[in-house]
Formats: sequence, C-alpha cells, structure tokens
Amino acid sequence: MKSNPGGGLVYSTDAGRMCPVCRKPVAGCICKQAPVAKTDGVVRVSLQTKGRGGKSVTLVKGVVLDALALAVLGKQLRAACGSGGTVKDGVIEVQGDHVDTLMAALQKQGHVVKRAGG
Repeated sequence: MKSNPGGGLVYSTDAGRMCPVCRKPVAGCICKQAPVAKTDGVVRVSLQTKGRGGKSVTLVKGVVLDALALAVLGKQLRAACGSGGTVKDGVIEVQGDHVDTLMAALQKQGHVVKRAGG
C-alpha cells in the first residue's frame, strides 16, 4: 500500500486506485453520488481570458446537477456551440466566446441564467 503525504490512501494492491476523498476504490467511489452543494439557483455565464494565453473561454457556473448530468449538459452545450471544452470542479468550460449562445441554450432548458463579469 502507498499513501500520499496528505494522509489519504491513493493505491491498494487489493483494489487498485483509491479515491482520495471517500477512500473507496475508484470504481466504487461514493463521492460522485454525493449531493451537490446548494446555490442560489442562478446559473452564471462569464467570459474569461486571464491565464489562458489570450484565448477566451466561456464559463458556466452554478448548475445544480450531479457529476454525470453535468458532463452530459457540458457535452450538449459544446455541441450547440460547435466548440471544444471540458467540465472541471462543477464548472463547464467552452472554448471561445459563446456567452450569448450558451445563455439561450440554458434558458431553453429552463435554467435561470445571468451574465456575470461584465
């Protein structure tokens, strides 16, 4: 068994890779099923260029969905924009300036949407 300096088990010869949060095998991780943090119910869409080499990325924050549903929504939004992107830490990132397109798509799905950051 190996452990990391933070104290959590990261690998077991019996079960393989371990989740550092719930300390269960990655295949049986219960973190993905954990309830999503409560927000004010407003989805915020913003544009960010800082720290990205001048390239713009549209961020979608505040969507109250579990990890799997958020990944599916991210894929739908990226397809609507015809662009790449990812989902990291509950934030959907879409490459390029697609604020208006994403706001329209989210409103069509019934979300309360606000533009954030100017």
